[in-house]
Amino acid sequence: MAADQFHLAWFLNGYRVHGWSSTWIGANTTQWMLPDFYAEFARSLERACFDYLILEDSALVPDAWGDSHDIYLQHALHIPKHDPAVLASILSQATSRLGIVPTLSITEYPPYLLARYISTLDHVSRGRAGWNMVTGSSDRAAQNYGHEAQPAHDLRYDMAEEFTELVRALWDSWEPEAMVVDADAGMFVDGSKVHKIDFEGRFYKSRGPLNTARSPQGQVPIVQAGGSPRGRAYASKHADCIIATGRSVAEMKAYRDDVHARMVANGRKPDECKVLFLVSPVLGETEAEAKDKKARSVAAAGEHPELYYANLGFVTNIDFSVYDLDTPVGELASQLTTNGHQSSLDALVKGNEHRTLREIAGSGQPGQRVELIGTPDQVAGQMGELMEETGGDGFLFTLDTLTRRTVAEITDGLVPQLQKRGLTRKSYTYDHFRDNLLEF
Repeated sequence: MAADQFHLAWFLNGYRVHGWSSTWIGANTTQWMLPDFYAEFARSLERACFDYLILEDSALVPDAWGDSHDIYLQHALHIPKHDPAVLASILSQATSRLGIVPTLSITEYPPYLLARYISTLDHVSRGRAGWNMVTGSSDRAAQNYGHEAQPAHDLRYDMAEEFTELVRALWDSWEPEAMVVDADAGMFVDGSKVHKIDFEGRFYKSRGPLNTARSPQGQVPIVQAGGSPRGRAYASKHADCIIATGRSVAEMKAYRDDVHARMVANGRKPDECKVLFLVSPVLGETEAEAKDKKARSVAAAGEHPELYYANLGFVTNIDFSVYDLDTPVGELASQLTTNGHQSSLDALVKGNEHRTLREIAGSGQPGQRVELIGTPDQVAGQMGELMEETGGDGFLFTLDTLTRRTVAEITDGLVPQLQKRGLTRKSYTYDHFRDNLLEF
């Protein structure tokens, strides 16, 4: 029995240089800050009928390795990085059906400003905006905004729930029929259908209403990634799409079942929120070529374990340079705590207690993602089997090296094989992002 049709999206790791030392980077080494490549990239995703493109963001120069930013700047790890809100607006004009989802942190944006920006983006994109809700995790970012540190992990999610309630109330401050635009009656907007919200909570308050017209989607889809119990609690109440992880069918299915149970407990139907799993396929003309590509990637990682842990430190706020890389993780587990991404730290420790930090960095295990390797036809088959076994809703691609070549391998190589199997759409049914997301 074939798997049901599923969704595709792409997680872009920031508006920054990608794969700057790659053989196939082309002019992007010096032109990465211009929108041209990203516009072409977004059109490629739209041609392949992806649901959306998410633009990750962070507002800091990392220094989690050795209390120094040098390694990050030398290797262009997460830096330099530009504001995705600007790029999102440009991409909305370069495409006509693709969902555009910028990352906006609740610890960096006031609720009214965020609600107004997303509403405006929804208008200029004709109903294709989304919001990737993040709570913020880096103390360095907090310090850039005048704070000493980020709030505690679970407190941030308390803030996120109230923040989301306020933003949604602002989006609803204009009723659907408020825009009358009746020249004969002399009425542009019916004032009786625009309302104050007078929201006052524990963390936020706002009088409202928004001064933007009601957006085409009304309620813009919210995307969220949360592997911790508190993150899952938020997702089950508020998210329209979840960025999920899983290293095996069992992990993927357990995650989806848990979120669905939480949704039901919150009075929601499970199909109201799509669970998309992060994947980073390794593709080749032949299976042997794909495996060779993977082996070379693993060997490179093994030669530079410091880069692996500088990356992990970026999301966990842990300085791994203070630990002997030849120490088994199990001996360090009690010392490794984070106010950052808890699921990333859990993935390092879980099942690796007897392996050293160096062995993990050079093992080639795909982090929190299931491994997909082979020809486009083989990987398409693997993806279909995964969805059939997990009951998932689709996949979110992310690649460490983003070039025109690696994009084409997915959009012009893998996706046609998925479409051939009837696993992904060949055309869009609707104009709005939300409608396409909830179509199946």
